[in-house]
Amino acid sequence: MREPLYVDLDGTLTYTDLLLESALLLLKRNPMSVFLLVWWTLLGRARLKAEIAARVDLDVTILPYNTALLNKLKAEKAAGRKLVLASASNHKWVEAIALHLNLFDDILASDGQNNLRSNKKRVAIEAQTQGQPYAYAGNSRVDFPVWAGAKEVWVVNAGSATEKAALKKYPGAICIPARPVTFKTFMKALRLHQWAKNALMFLPLLAAHSLNVQSWLTVLVGFLIFGACASATYVINDLWDLASDRQHPRKCDRPFASALLPISTGVMLVGVLLPGSLIAAACLSTQFFLLVALYVVITLCYSFRLKKIPLLDVVVLAILYTHRIFTGGVLAGLAVTHWLMVVSLFIFLSLALVKRCTELEWVRESGKLDAAGRGYRVGDLSYLVSMGVASGFVAVLVLALYIETQRGSVAYPNAGALWFVLPVLMYWIMRLWIKTSRMEIHDDPLLFAAKDRSSWGVAACIGVIAIIASVKWT
Repeated sequence: MREPLYVDLDGTLTYTDLLLESALLLLKRNPMSVFLLVWWTLLGRARLKAEIAARVDLDVTILPYNTALLNKLKAEKAAGRKLVLASASNHKWVEAIALHLNLFDDILASDGQNNLRSNKKRVAIEAQTQGQPYAYAGNSRVDFPVWAGAKEVWVVNAGSATEKAALKKYPGAICIPARPVTFKTFMKALRLHQWAKNALMFLPLLAAHSLNVQSWLTVLVGFLIFGACASATYVINDLWDLASDRQHPRKCDRPFASALLPISTGVMLVGVLLPGSLIAAACLSTQFFLLVALYVVITLCYSFRLKKIPLLDVVVLAILYTHRIFTGGVLAGLAVTHWLMVVSLFIFLSLALVKRCTELEWVRESGKLDAAGRGYRVGDLSYLVSMGVASGFVAVLVLALYIETQRGSVAYPNAGALWFVLPVLMYWIMRLWIKTSRMEIHDDPLLFAAKDRSSWGVAACIGVIAIIASVKWT
């Protein structure tokens, strides 16, 4: 019979780190627990893991498992090989995962006194095998002492340097390579495509027909700073929503939900981007700093709590969109009219409802009754559609009232041409909602519009109409 195979857990069997996963859950339940985490860390990692495990329940059924390794382990198990899950994670989590996978014959894990890592893991394995040969599957440099005593070495999901060193030392090692992490992965984590929303900051300049180069450059710098700050909040949101994202049909592929990027990388990105963008905003202007700080506060409140409150969540999203327009006006030194603010609020409320309805359509398609991490049910869909369509039409109505006030204005000497904007905008809103009902929108509606040719055509038509209205023909 072949020697038993001992399998590491964190980073090997599962791509994530259970200590960081459970610590996030504890902080999510009670943010003040950060002080307890510091204290427990001072008492040792074994104590830290035990204290967290005693307070939170981790859903092991949705963890990102290494399917390539699992398939090999199933084949080994079918061939009669003994499998042991040997991890430095707390016994509670290791036992739960072993029960869930129904693949392992035994487990070795940390308790409140001993952190089963590196040399300590090797000692525990050798004690269990009574000095007989064993095989070991691991992924990091701390596994080298365990590999040193193993007859058969498995290098799984290791970093390039670790994999190279292990294969050099153990030429016959079985290797299951890590998933590739590219520059595109980081861009996806930062949601660089979401920066398209920040183009709203240029709207006050367009509405004012400003040709001031300095104002455009100032807003451009603000656009970049705001984007970096927004990316930091997106990372925080993704780390906060790991469990619900893993249950979502599309969000489960996000870099942190799939553990393509580790939680520690997310914490590092936030630690660099958030304070960096706030400092840069303060250097640009005090008002801009306050507006960016307000955006961070509202966004974090939304991520941590408000998005779970039905209807309030879409109102907050609409406010955040409109906030970008107001911020652009402040940077450009332009007064944003109440008309523009109200039209924006209703338009973006309609778009926020598009986003929610899109999610609920996918939830209904998957046979579920409610959206994970949200306060909506499938039964709410018809009401949300009604509210969304109504919001879009109210925006058109307010725009019509605004156009009436522009008769003889300096900004629009040929203001009558602006009436043609109304049917174009109505067409776009109705088309967007038809696309939503047909499940042809898969993400944020603004991002859909940025890729949609018809939406570009609508924008071009409105632009031409605005130019015609701005020109004095006599």
